[in-house]
Amino acid sequence: MTSERAAEQHRYIGFLHSLRKKEDRGSLASLRRGLGKPPATVPEMFPLVIPRLPAEATRWEEELYFLIGSLFAYHPTPEGKGDMGEVFRQISLKADSKSIENRFVALLRAHRDDLKDHLRHAIALAKSNEINVNWNELFRDLKRWNSSYQTTQRKWANSFWKERMEVVEEKEVE
Repeated sequence: MTSERAAEQHRYIGFLHSLRKKEDRGSLASLRRGLGKPPATVPEMFPLVIPRLPAEATRWEEELYFLIGSLFAYHPTPEGKGDMGEVFRQISLKADSKSIENRFVALLRAHRDDLKDHLRHAIALAKSNEINVNWNELFRDLKRWNSSYQTTQRKWANSFWKERMEVVEEKEVE
């Protein structure tokens, strides 16, 4: 990815954060209308997303702009830390439930076409547990979702299980 493309994404996330800071409820509501819908199919989102798309955006990149916009509007938080593996780790520490791990595994397995539904549920979990999302990181990670090496999925898995193992090991030592 060129630095220009990375800067475009950063500007887009910055734009979303500016809507939150300004408490622009109308724009956030327009973006939320995209939840659960196929990307780029909700006309209310067009004036907010289309002008911010990179000139040479691929179809997948366009879909990501719409997806991230709707997810952000659903849970507009200040920038969190870490990736989605860290978000799920924090949720699992609060909920201590096997179902959280199962949802995380389902997210890791998700095909790109089903990702929007799994992410909507993941963001709903983050919201209900008051966990901020690192929107810049999520945006970057999703761009690599289809990597043959499963770069994003492996990164998230490492954040989730490695950190959890350190907590378990500390408890066993006590």
